[in-house]
Amino acid sequence: MDPMRILLIQGHPDALAPHLCHALSQAYAEGAVAAGHVVRQVDVAAIDFALLRSQHEWELGLLPASLKPAQADIGWAQHIVLFFPLWLGDMPALLKGFLEQVARPGFAFNPEGSNPFGRKGLTGRSARVVVTMGMPALVYRWYFRAHSVKSLERNILGFVGVAPVHETLVGSVDQLGEGGVAKWKARMRALGAKAA
Repeated sequence: MDPMRILLIQGHPDALAPHLCHALSQAYAEGAVAAGHVVRQVDVAAIDFALLRSQHEWELGLLPASLKPAQADIGWAQHIVLFFPLWLGDMPALLKGFLEQVARPGFAFNPEGSNPFGRKGLTGRSARVVVTMGMPALVYRWYFRAHSVKSLERNILGFVGVAPVHETLVGSVDQLGEGGVAKWKARMRALGAKAA
């Protein structure tokens, strides 16, 4: 396999303490680097940026300078991996705010004729979404239909042309113990090695 350009986006909003999301991201990076892939990482919690408050600001406002490197990394990547904990059934607000900021017209999609969303700007990229949660992953997948992950895959990543998108749901995190964490880290290393 040729080396891939991989971007890991750490979406846990708490930068003050290590969390399972950080351990999984690190394991993925270790596997990818060991296999010869090139890895860049974006830690959303470490970036200071304002939230968007209007359609006008999103369409015509300037991308905050603090987010320009992250947006450039997204443009550089061939494979994007997002890590985040499930909060109130969805991604944390900080990660959503980050995605709203970087997925701007002229970058994530481009007008084509009378269609303002005509051309997807991020085609040719694949992604994986890694989500940690307190509930069992099967409950989230089957009872709740993994609604927020499906929305992310369809309404954000798919909307801008990222495909295919795969998911890894890590449930019952409070009951994993050291052995469970080690197994998930090994899975992440294997996925990183395959750039999957």
